[in-house]
Amino acid sequence: MKRIAAAALMAGLTFAGQAMAEPVKIGMITTLSGGGAGLGIDIRDGFLLAINESGNKDIKVIVEDDAQKPELAVQIADKMVQSEKVDILTGIVWSNLAMAVVPGVVGQGTFYLSTNAGPSALAGANCNPNYFNVAYQNDNLHEAMGNYANTANYKKTFILAPNYPAGTDALTGFKRFYKGALAGELYTKVGQTDYATEIAQIRASGADSVYFFLPGGMGIAFMKQYSQSGISTPVMGPGFSFDQDVLGAIGDAAIGVKNSSHWSKDLDNAANKKYVAAFKAEYKRLPSLYATQGYDTANLILSAVAKASVKDKDAFRAALKEAKFDSVRGKFKFGNNNHPIQDIYVREVIKEDGVLTNKIVATSFTDHQDAYAASCKM
Repeated sequence: MKRIAAAALMAGLTFAGQAMAEPVKIGMITTLSGGGAGLGIDIRDGFLLAINESGNKDIKVIVEDDAQKPELAVQIADKMVQSEKVDILTGIVWSNLAMAVVPGVVGQGTFYLSTNAGPSALAGANCNPNYFNVAYQNDNLHEAMGNYANTANYKKTFILAPNYPAGTDALTGFKRFYKGALAGELYTKVGQTDYATEIAQIRASGADSVYFFLPGGMGIAFMKQYSQSGISTPVMGPGFSFDQDVLGAIGDAAIGVKNSSHWSKDLDNAANKKYVAAFKAEYKRLPSLYATQGYDTANLILSAVAKASVKDKDAFRAALKEAKFDSVRGKFKFGNNNHPIQDIYVREVIKEDGVLTNKIVATSFTDHQDAYAASCKM
């Protein structure tokens, strides 16, 4: 009888603990269809891997596809905030969608944690206490490659990017650190797949190098056409343009290309080794930079949930800002504008066990902070 009474008491305590646990609702708006679907799928998969690993049954994640359309993203965000009553929003890939969604969301007192998009407009004077970027500020990886171009002794680089906020931030960032001359500067259409005109301009420019930021299918199309053109001028890019999500489609033309990233699968820390193995086991592929940012974002949220109620805005905000979680990047901290201060590496595309991937070959920046933080009054 004593054993039965003890068991009943324990069951009662367990039930009470479960009843008292506070549910946390997270709305994920990301791109799951169209040309940019691979990026959103990776973000979703990395994020959900971390949530599932945690075993936290009180976190509910609602995932919806924005189809890379700003107006649809706004509609979904409004529904999630006003009808679904989510506590946190996350997941947007594209900066033009982030600019359409984030100001309204944080203005209503809802937290937004960016898994990718980092437009300059949200890093400086328009920073907000409820907005955290767990990835980077858009300029950062491009700044790192501008710095690398100097060490590689490039004197006449041709640069191009899509004509949207992340594209203009990209080339602004590259030029901020690059000391050479520009052989040309082009802004292409978002979603463009034919780059014959741009490649002809590169050929005629006399460039000694090419730097491009063309995420997703845009970069795949450009690299295939560039390789077929027979131009031998070396290309560089940010990690997005030569990451795991696109390397298979680009093929061997990517081997040897240098690119910048704040993460690489060969970073030597325990959290990263565990993550790479777990992602590969779960999804039967190597993780990309996008997946990794999703994974870190989820683990940041989990660390904050363990310390404070999401309903207590000040306490939860402080827990997010503290960023006490095991980042796969190793060290991780936020600057005054809630954007990361972090190391940025130069990687080289290699073939490893028959699979195209990256390895770190240099460090471009240590503890790098974005250029807009000084304008943020937080």
